[in-house]
Amino acid sequence: MGWRPLLDLFFPPQCASCNALGSGLCSSCAPSGETIEVRLPRLKVTALGSYEDGLRAAVLALKDGRRDVAEALGAAVAPLVAPRELLVPIPTTAKRRRVRGMDGVALVARSAAVIAGAVVLPALEQRSGDAQRGRSRSQRLAARGRFACNAANVAGKRVTLFDDVCTTGSTLRDCADALREAGGLVEHAVVIAVAKSRDPWRGPPHD
Repeated sequence: MGWRPLLDLFFPPQCASCNALGSGLCSSCAPSGETIEVRLPRLKVTALGSYEDGLRAAVLALKDGRRDVAEALGAAVAPLVAPRELLVPIPTTAKRRRVRGMDGVALVARSAAVIAGAVVLPALEQRSGDAQRGRSRSQRLAARGRFACNAANVAGKRVTLFDDVCTTGSTLRDCADALREAGGLVEHAVVIAVAKSRDPWRGPPHD
């Protein structure tokens, strides 16, 4: 039977926004409108919604290590993912993985891939622990070359980037460049939310 039913018995999934039991993000708090598309240089970004209300609460809970929220977000994002699509999640730092006990973005990607019939390809790694949180907009846009990619994993393959929040787009562009340098073909990214604010650090605590 596994450990999950027992875990749900003592710690039932709870909506990150309204605290209703049953799901990490309930249907009332999940975005119900159309998806959002953002155009970056050489990259189209599709988002489930704006970084506000229920999605904001869910992303913050994900960063606190909430696995029930990761699963709920994966189910919500799955319709944006095509069958057999190769998803490349943007990795967090090793330090944050240790603190949270998981890589939230990777877990959401795996949950979405199971539902959509896609494949998760962990092809990227951070060259340092220098995360984006706390940087100004100009510092974020100037931070390049933070990710490395093994060419053997992606050469000649069409892949889709996956992340939690797009703010300035600098992380997505940096990762796309790393994939292209390794021979990967990348034109699309899927994210949970897009931050509306032009001042990124009134926005989400992105890794």
